Amino acid sequence: MVKFIIAKQLVGKKVITNDGFDLGRLIDAEISEVTGKMNHILVEPTLDGGLANKLKIDGGQIKIPYNAVLAVNDYVIVDRKNIE
Repeated sequence: MVKFIIAKQLVGKKVITNDGFDLGRLIDAEISEVTGKMNHILVEPTLDGGLANKLKIDGGQIKIPYNAVLAVNDYVIVDRKNIE
């Protein structure tokens, strides 16, 4: 069963990798106008975190493909292999 989440509930959630690295906070999502599916999540990076500094930061944001998202609850958990 698919669980639907309102986008307002996602904004501000902490984004971490599946091995525990803090990437930052979710600030927005990129959604396809044609399909209505989420393509990417946009994260405001935690700059004191080592991993966030290694990732490609575009305009002050980290762009993470939606297929890297493993789970959403209190945190957004992403697969580290799919973001580097």
